[in-house]
Amino acid sequence: MKKSFQKACVTGLVSMLSIVNINAQTWSQKMAATAMKVWPDTASKIKWEYDEGVVLKGIEGVWLQTGDKQYFKHIQNYIDALVAEDGTIKGYKQEDYNIDNVLLGRLVLTLYQVLGSEKYYKAALKLREQIKNQPRTNEGGFWHKKRYPYQMWLDGLYMGEPFYAEFATLFHEDADFDDIGNQFIYMENHARDAKTGLLYHGWDESKKERWSDPKTGLSQNFWGRSVGWYAMALVDVLDKMPVNHPKRAALLGILNRLAPAIQKYQDESTGLWYQVLDKQTEKGNYLESSAACMFVYALAKGVRQGNLPAKFKQVAEKGYQGILNKFIQTDVNGQVNLTGTVSVAGLGGTPYRDGSYQYYLSEKIITNDAKGVGAFIKASVEIERLADLSKGKGKTVLLDSYFNNEHKTDKITGKPISYHYKWDELDNDGYSLLGHVFNNYGLSTSTLFEAPTAENLKKASVYVITDPDVPKENPDTKYIEENHVKAIADWVKAGGVLVVFNNDLGNAEFKHLNVLMSKFGIQFNEDSRNHVKTPFFETGAIEIPSDNPIFKTAKKVYLKEISTLKLSAPAKSALTDKNDVIIATTKYGKGTVFAVGDPWFYNEYTDGRKLPADFENFKAANDFVKWISEQIPSKK
Repeated sequence: MKKSFQKACVTGLVSMLSIVNINAQTWSQKMAATAMKVWPDTASKIKWEYDEGVVLKGIEGVWLQTGDKQYFKHIQNYIDALVAEDGTIKGYKQEDYNIDNVLLGRLVLTLYQVLGSEKYYKAALKLREQIKNQPRTNEGGFWHKKRYPYQMWLDGLYMGEPFYAEFATLFHEDADFDDIGNQFIYMENHARDAKTGLLYHGWDESKKERWSDPKTGLSQNFWGRSVGWYAMALVDVLDKMPVNHPKRAALLGILNRLAPAIQKYQDESTGLWYQVLDKQTEKGNYLESSAACMFVYALAKGVRQGNLPAKFKQVAEKGYQGILNKFIQTDVNGQVNLTGTVSVAGLGGTPYRDGSYQYYLSEKIITNDAKGVGAFIKASVEIERLADLSKGKGKTVLLDSYFNNEHKTDKITGKPISYHYKWDELDNDGYSLLGHVFNNYGLSTSTLFEAPTAENLKKASVYVITDPDVPKENPDTKYIEENHVKAIADWVKAGGVLVVFNNDLGNAEFKHLNVLMSKFGIQFNEDSRNHVKTPFFETGAIEIPSDNPIFKTAKKVYLKEISTLKLSAPAKSALTDKNDVIIATTKYGKGTVFAVGDPWFYNEYTDGRKLPADFENFKAANDFVKWISEQIPSKK
């Protein structure tokens, strides 16, 4: 009897802890757990299909938000089941020229950037070749599929253009952005309805399809999810479109015409959108979940990017709350599910889909459709990223690439590229996750390739110097000289926040850097501690006291091969371990200085792929960025 009671108590406690753990998760994490269960990475039925591409892009967003390797491993395992060492893609047929089949290439590019394996490049190149040879309308718009001649669908913009833009960015094919921008322009020119501001689902240039208007070539209705595809494609491509590219203004114009139309057809009472957007009161129409998720994603991201006015934040949040209220259900096992998603909708084909109002209402509504689940995860991530956006909004964190400016030859393009501790690097040595966290706090990330001056530091609220070069790393080493010291010190005194991530003896420049740091009472000792031999990570462990002024949530962090610090007034220790000062801060005039003898927050030790789970470097990065944003003087 006593043992049974104890067993019941333990079972109840485990159950309670599980509930607490579930409740502690964000909605994006909860739905990602569902996705990884419904579409497991070990399933024999894994296919190269766009539906799963939406899910995996959502999971990628959760990885970037958490630094939890389970999400990355799920993506890697899924893609590796489809991509062979020679780049061959299982189940993919380029000759079909189906633009849907390009979407999963975005995950292939992510894996290439993180892992560097040539097989991912070869696979991505096959998809790029499809784009190159994709049949086009007479003016240059991509056919949706080879078997749908002269047809452009809104869906196709999301399937093809973000991959096209990411490939162009990664491999410096900037001329492609003309073509990328034109796809959106063509679609809006043909499909936008001036009265509603919405876009029709499809356009047939030949005007031969039964679903197309014989005068305009347009389909009959505004299908919610098709407009959602187009909206998501816009904000994703704007992430990559060069700032000064002439087509960028055109895309911003399209987005800022579309967003008010999306708002106009948002249901007032629920915050949601109907399957056929403009027929809210007609018989049979219904509120549909995937379109709502896509609209929330696009509006929230547009606001975060600064590409939409702040008022659309409220539209997105209202829509998101509507999704939670109507479409999110938790079953008896604690699994979160998304209801209310139309399984599919298209035009033409066999059996024939005529694009009528009755047709859009005839397709099956299901629970946990991949397109809806993926869009919900993406929407959740974007809503979560809005939470702290105001803390550094309008501010810039500037990363030095003058004192730290190593170069290597790109093995694909053959061009020299600056690398090592850069915002856009997704591999071990990059700062992409740190940049992601800065962006979550509203700070934009930029890079300074020139020597710091009073003039070019003006645009920065935060200036980061990482691991200044020594000659063995860079034959064209640039040292910190007196004029640089003056410019930086004056900038800090006026309110700038200087962050210095140095390195240890043998891997760092000390003499010239210490001239700068002496202004702030900090000196990097020419030493090296916390030597780690993989996999004995505990030798790099440092415990953080509960009363630490900077790191409020991280309790155990990893710092490897670090130079310790020697301090004089006004500098103070922000973290001491075994009588060694590891991190120091200084208030200097109106500004602040932060220093640590390790590059520290680079991807290898924040993205979760290498360190044991009990190390909390990603948490520490979030604590650090929150603290940094609080040090920036507010404008009167």
